[in-house]
Amino acid sequence: MTHIALFGGHGKIALLATEQLTQAGYAVRSVIRNPEQADAIRARGAEPFVADIEQPETDFAAILDGIDLVIWSAGAGGGNPARTKAVDLEAAKRAIDAAVKHGVRDFLNVSYKGARPDHGVEQDNPFWHYAEAKAKSDAALRASELDWVILAPTSLTLETGAGEVDAEITVQDSSGFDAALRIDSGGTPIAREDVATLIAQLVPAMVEGRVHHVTVTATGGTTPIPDVVAATVEAVREA
Repeated sequence: MTHIALFGGHGKIALLATEQLTQAGYAVRSVIRNPEQADAIRARGAEPFVADIEQPETDFAAILDGIDLVIWSAGAGGGNPARTKAVDLEAAKRAIDAAVKHGVRDFLNVSYKGARPDHGVEQDNPFWHYAEAKAKSDAALRASELDWVILAPTSLTLETGAGEVDAEITVQDSSGFDAALRIDSGGTPIAREDVATLIAQLVPAMVEGRVHHVTVTATGGTTPIPDVVAATVEAVREA
């Protein structure tokens, strides 16, 4: 059985993904800060693990004990620059480093569409702190020894998932980044449930070693999610 550590376990996407992953037979350790959220985690078939990842002294070794794959869906939620840096950048980098140190192979990071060093957000914009944190944490993951996947959705909705999205799939190879496939509908918002389904369907391909070193930028669209995953597998195979 594959054991997954899911950071930010009580977030909306994380809860939806947890339910799909446990139903598919994965053992999920859901990392939460508030112990009052533990029952919601158990109700979805996962193991709650209470830890304040914002604190530098947090024992990531304990969190990752016996873990095969990490899903990073944690975030400060914006609005507080110090917390954004502490969670979205510093804690994310500690998780990446700990995964490398403790022999975890696979790491799926939930980012956002537009996360890159040249994100274009002005420094006087409150969103700048988040854009900087995600760009730097994504870069740290790409530079690591891990078999990583970055899932970068556009703006999120609470609508019921349609089971269909569009995506731009970018594979990293020895020459850098080459866009391998684009089925892109621009900035169409995407349902959180569809992001969760993408996570749950990418995980098996990651575990099998068929998806790695790839960024999947996802928007609302008309392509069935299994087809997007299959296209991702093919893009990695051909890279």
